[in-house]
Amino acid sequence: MQDRTILARLGAIAAAALAATIVVGARPALSLAATSNEDLDRSMLDYSFLRAGDEFYKSVDDQTLLDGAVAGIKKVVQSKGADANKVPSLHTAGSKSADISLLNQELQTVEKDYSKTVGERVIAYGAIAGMLDSLHDHWTVFMTPDEYKSLNQNLEGSGFPGIGIVIDTDPATKSLLVTQVISGGPADKAGLQPGDIVLTIDGKPTAGLSVSDDSKLIRGKPGTAVSLVVQRKGQPATLTMSITREFIHEPSVLARVLDNNVGYVRLLVFGSTTGDELNRALEGFAREGVKGYILDLRYNGGGYLNAAVDVSSKFIADGPIVSIDGRQKPFTTINAEATAVEAHPLAVLVNGYTASASEITAGAVQDDGAGVLIGTKTYGKGEVQTIYPLPDGSAIKITTARYLTPSGKDINTVGIKPDIEVADVKPADIGNVTSDTQLQRALAFIHEQIAAGNTSSGAPPNTGSTGTSGSAGATSGAAGSNGSSGTDSGKAAGQ
Repeated sequence: MQDRTILARLGAIAAAALAATIVVGARPALSLAATSNEDLDRSMLDYSFLRAGDEFYKSVDDQTLLDGAVAGIKKVVQSKGADANKVPSLHTAGSKSADISLLNQELQTVEKDYSKTVGERVIAYGAIAGMLDSLHDHWTVFMTPDEYKSLNQNLEGSGFPGIGIVIDTDPATKSLLVTQVISGGPADKAGLQPGDIVLTIDGKPTAGLSVSDDSKLIRGKPGTAVSLVVQRKGQPATLTMSITREFIHEPSVLARVLDNNVGYVRLLVFGSTTGDELNRALEGFAREGVKGYILDLRYNGGGYLNAAVDVSSKFIADGPIVSIDGRQKPFTTINAEATAVEAHPLAVLVNGYTASASEITAGAVQDDGAGVLIGTKTYGKGEVQTIYPLPDGSAIKITTARYLTPSGKDINTVGIKPDIEVADVKPADIGNVTSDTQLQRALAFIHEQIAAGNTSSGAPPNTGSTGTSGSAGATSGAAGSNGSSGTDSGKAAGQ
């Protein structure tokens, strides 16, 4: 149902397994605000050395980090075609302060020999990346300023100039089909509805155009108008609409009502605005009198930990959502936030690309018995990363904890087995009631529960062996102290 280019992007990102549960760590101390580039390089290296040694979820010895720094420096030196043989080895002096001094001396020596060939900042980046690589953890990485900026844009929500719709091609007419209308956007205010077929855009017929071509015609400078001729099902006469473009926030939640009384919500990512977006969607469902919910977490690779708690709390009235187990912090259980909506039958759609923060929500729903999981086994990422931003715009992301579902299950590398298994569907079919067999099964389940007079899923709390594990306070690409399991996999690019 969604723009095919969006779905292709989601699938590609999910396939790359960019899953995370993220917590944003504290920003560096003021001492990192160094007065020169050389001072800044040393300060960032020192800070990264301390964070990696103190915060990684497993114990780390200083020699491992020193070896990693040397290996990282040699790697960037070699990448620039220079001879890395002069890069000296390091041996721990027995204390962190002494080892930091060794790191500083190493950086000074290497910058003196290679700065013109390699670049001082590149050398510092290489040392930091090498230290994190030495931990042999897929999720513990150094991020350049561009990489960190990209992650933040994905989780904080970017935007585009348009009218606020998600589009596809109508199979019958080959014209533009409106599949979603962003609540409160220009198209919504103008009365455009999901299911409308746009016949022309500023006089140009859409029949035979690709989704990309349609997008180019619809988007434009904010404040300018676009004229649409629309065919609405059941109405013989066409509608003409002039809609003024605005800057549209990319949604992380897509919602619509199916079969008149089932609210369908697809979460694309667990971002900073996801909780608020979901709340607005659920308020709209309440006004329309829905009797059941379908929460679609397929191809959602995660995001912020607190967003997962916000989402879970809408369907779980009280009790635990997730527990965090880290090396430096005491075992912590995070409970529901007392923000639950009226209980209705709930089905949660999952697949092998449902990961991290998505698995926190799926595991909480299954363990609590608030709903049933339908689809295929989830990805199995039960660790939390904390992102520590550095003063030049780069960041380090460190696995700092693991998380457990409410019943204490660790799902890392195991995943969560759904209550009702239904084979995967093609990404392009997701959300399309006529071809999405997992969605069809969820609708059947909800209607069965409604017919039986159940106000909830009727599923008992799950105490089986599959679950999810993770930890709070960590990130996979965000900086700060709020968690996220972010992935690039789910930002819808509306029109």
